[in-house]
Amino acid sequence: MSVPEVVREIITRNRSIYDCIKMDLINYTALAVKIQPDVEKLLGGPANLNTIVVAIKRYADSFEEKEPVKEDLILHNARLSVTDGIMDVRIPKESFRIADSSALFEQFAKIDPDYEFFRLADSFRFLTEDLADVRKLFESLPNIQTSSKLTRITIGIPTGHNRSDVGSFVADILHANGIEWEDAYFSRDKMIIMLNTKDASRTYDILRSEISR
Repeated sequence: MSVPEVVREIITRNRSIYDCIKMDLINYTALAVKIQPDVEKLLGGPANLNTIVVAIKRYADSFEEKEPVKEDLILHNARLSVTDGIMDVRIPKESFRIADSSALFEQFAKIDPDYEFFRLADSFRFLTEDLADVRKLFESLPNIQTSSKLTRITIGIPTGHNRSDVGSFVADILHANGIEWEDAYFSRDKMIIMLNTKDASRTYDILRSEISR
């Protein structure tokens, strides 16, 4: 990943910083100093402070350059699905290399063919049903981290809709209703939100009402 990509990922995952960037309420140099260790960790090497500052400024400028969008149409015709009892499995890159990845995927698909897989800067993530066989499959890998009692809400993004607009809109509307997701993932045609199960029902109702507008 490049410095701008890493900076974008760090800011997007930190709601407080993201809000301050969007409202132009943060000093770019001070933020660069704060996140430099995280940037270098994800890059796996040193990162120039000025390069990080420039990346932050360009990301901030992207909010100003974006054309206004009609918020009531953002989720129009989107598809929504909900799955309870989900486990989020994080495997560090170093641990994943140890495994025979081909055999792992083959065994995993037999247990839960409806899993989601994402490759991030520092890890690989599996979103799967919280099953005893799944836990047994992963227990041989060192340093894995798991989060359970989660609900997966999948938003199918209609053709022609900008996924950045969808992501920003969903984050804003849930934040305004006091709901913060555990994590979120994007593919070309969908957005996946991981939530604490206690927030899932209200989140579904909020999103469904926006889709029905």
